[in-house]
Amino acid sequence: MTEVEIFEVGPRDGLQNERRFIPTEKKVALVDCLSRAGFRRIEVASFVSPKWVPQMADSGDVLRQITRAGGVSYAALTPNLMGLNAALAARADEVAIFASASEGFSRANLNCSIAESLNRFVPVMQAAEQAGIPVRGYISCVTDCPYDGPTPPAEVARLAGQLSAMGCYEISLGDTIGKAVPESIAAMLRAVLDEVPAGRLAGHFHDTGGMALANIEASLAQGVRVFDAAVGGLGGCPYAPGASGNVATELVHEWLTGMGWRTGLNREVLAQAARMARDLCHGED
Repeated sequence: MTEVEIFEVGPRDGLQNERRFIPTEKKVALVDCLSRAGFRRIEVASFVSPKWVPQMADSGDVLRQITRAGGVSYAALTPNLMGLNAALAARADEVAIFASASEGFSRANLNCSIAESLNRFVPVMQAAEQAGIPVRGYISCVTDCPYDGPTPPAEVARLAGQLSAMGCYEISLGDTIGKAVPESIAAMLRAVLDEVPAGRLAGHFHDTGGMALANIEASLAQGVRVFDAAVGGLGGCPYAPGASGNVATELVHEWLTGMGWRTGLNREVLAQAARMARDLCHGED
């Protein structure tokens, strides 16, 4: 198989940490541009408390105002039942829940233990199933945690298996602070593949340490064929110090196509979206 899917997360994970509030209409314009690029899935919104992530306070408006393209699934992050209901009201096509493989990050990000976070997801999963909406699972800190240090691969595998058993159709494995290297990614994946098949996994790499492409290559060798990326290389996690910079979608696309993989994306539209994304964060209103 020579096809690799890039899951675009720029409008959510890429913009969530921006200090200057970006107007709703500019977020909508970015999503509309990305919708013309050939993506199958675009993460658009996050229904978390505006107190903690103010940039995402207009998520419902963004989802309601975008021009939806055929064949594109528009996703939203939903940490709880309230968030899920808001996402459903705004016509999200799929939602995502997020957990951490390390206790320290779980408490910093979710204010609860890993076990407690899984318990919180039960009603979300039940309601999503009743609504017929797919749920994706994110796992943070799959190789390194800013609070706990290296993450044991067995802990990632255990959590991935639990999220899969709960009904997540795909598990995105996140190098949240960008410290992963091909060796640690390969070790982690070997453990996770004992619980979840490669066809239900995705890689989510920050390029903080300049190793994102090498980590994608290591993941491809293990059979992973879906990778999250943010147009323009935007974003990071507000709860992971120093974790700025998701790997850029256009960089991943160029690298993959140069290696003989097909992404189905339009290079010119991607370049336009990358310029828009950078202008959002560095330009003037």
